[in-house]
Amino acid sequence: MAEIINLNRARKARAKAEAGAKAETNRAKFGRTKAEKDRDKAEAARLAKLLDDTKRET
Repeated sequence: MAEIINLNRARKARAKAEAGAKAETNRAKFGRTKAEKDRDKAEAARLAKLLDDTKRET
């Protein structure tokens, strides 16, 4: 005999699992603090300035 399951519970559990997976990808994609973003921007500016300063002018 087959096991009886509640379809509403199964549907909600599946939706919850899908939402959790989507939240995980969004955390990886957008989950940086403002300080981290500012630090990366400052580092990129520093590297660009270093590159520009080392260029020879002809």
